[in-house]
Amino acid sequence: MRYHSLMTKQSHTKKLTSESQTDAILESISDGVFTVDDHWRISSFNRAAEQITGIDRSEALGRPCSEVFRSSLCEGACALGKTLDTGEPMTNKSCYIINAQGDRIPISVSTAVLRDARGRVIGGAETFRDLSDVMALRKALRSQCQIGDMVSHSPAMRQISELVSAVASSDSTVLIQGETGTGKELLARAIHGSGTRSQKPFVALNCAALPDSLLESELFGYKKGAFTGADRDKPGRFALAQDGTLFLDEIGEISPALQVRLLRVLQDRTYDPLGSTRSETARARIIAATNRDLSDLVKQGQFREDLFYRIHVVRLDLPPLRQRKEDIPLLVDHFLDRFNRLQQRDITGVTSDVLTLFMAHDWPGNIRELENAMEHAFVLCRGKHIRPDHLPIELAGHVAVAHNASGIKAVQRVTEEQAIRAALKRNKNNRLATAKELGIHKTTLYRKMKALGMIEPSHP
Repeated sequence: MRYHSLMTKQSHTKKLTSESQTDAILESISDGVFTVDDHWRISSFNRAAEQITGIDRSEALGRPCSEVFRSSLCEGACALGKTLDTGEPMTNKSCYIINAQGDRIPISVSTAVLRDARGRVIGGAETFRDLSDVMALRKALRSQCQIGDMVSHSPAMRQISELVSAVASSDSTVLIQGETGTGKELLARAIHGSGTRSQKPFVALNCAALPDSLLESELFGYKKGAFTGADRDKPGRFALAQDGTLFLDEIGEISPALQVRLLRVLQDRTYDPLGSTRSETARARIIAATNRDLSDLVKQGQFREDLFYRIHVVRLDLPPLRQRKEDIPLLVDHFLDRFNRLQQRDITGVTSDVLTLFMAHDWPGNIRELENAMEHAFVLCRGKHIRPDHLPIELAGHVAVAHNASGIKAVQRVTEEQAIRAALKRNKNNRLATAKELGIHKTTLYRKMKALGMIEPSHP
């Protein structure tokens, strides 16, 4: 008898210990958890549920869950109700609730059936996760613009992104102007990839890389016997592009004679391979790019005016990196991910001194120069963080600047100044328009300019 009583007491103690452990676990997790009985009344309500809903546990227990959770799923699409009807759990269903303060809180919901030791349904359990931080992050990411593989925070790039969406759906010839290293080919690929020709070939040719005679055969191809050594037909880039896109980089470098032939292709959509007696049809869309100002070349007589207007149907101007330095931290993260993958490394970031140096540099080689600097640093870095002594000499030579700077505050100061200067330039020094673009009040802009020691604009 005493043995039976002892075993019963031990079993009861073990059950209490198990329940207390479960309660401790539920109280320690960050997800809200509640359970309901078979009458839909809340039977448990953990600490995280109190925090997310703003409702005290004492107010929630014993009440119907629909009174506690003012959810978008409560009317006709209850996740827990569906689980209890079907017996199937539900995972990560998105919805929202209205908390005690009347705020709308985005959550994800997971549900399960509660059964007793005999397998009988005695209620249900629901966990829910506050997605407010996730939604805030998504909203912040939406402030970035993505153009193919190009990601940017810059308002100037956002304007280009909007144009790309319109241009991609047309067959018009596009001219991309920008300094060397700004990503002209990436932009051309983004236009191609966003349009109706995305499944067709994208063929690129650097017009500055070949002498005139070779460039002509590369563009138009040749027939067998066209010249000594032409022992077979060779298709040109127009033929290889087929119904896709032909990207002509550095088009400002082609000779006047070749400009005439290219003009004919754009006018008549036909071309003659070398040694051919029959014209071929050019079906590819043309995207041209240059790091020179073609309108100046036209004035100087170095570029045909009629060809200029043929390729100048739509023009996209890529800003240099020095005019969008707010993108540098984003690009640094991009190159960290890329080189870690390519070189199978695990470098986690750059020091604040390095970021300060990057923000202070003018980047005459633009994004390509930044990419080269990061690759150089990967070669020398043997730790987890890239330091100034890992950088190329033209950057590392200014290490003193970084050491005299105050870490992240210096980076923020440089970034803020660069963003303001770029916005002022875009708005022709109009402070009101600049403040509107930056999303701040005019007086706030004035205070920031004063604190940064910037020269005030000549007119409001």
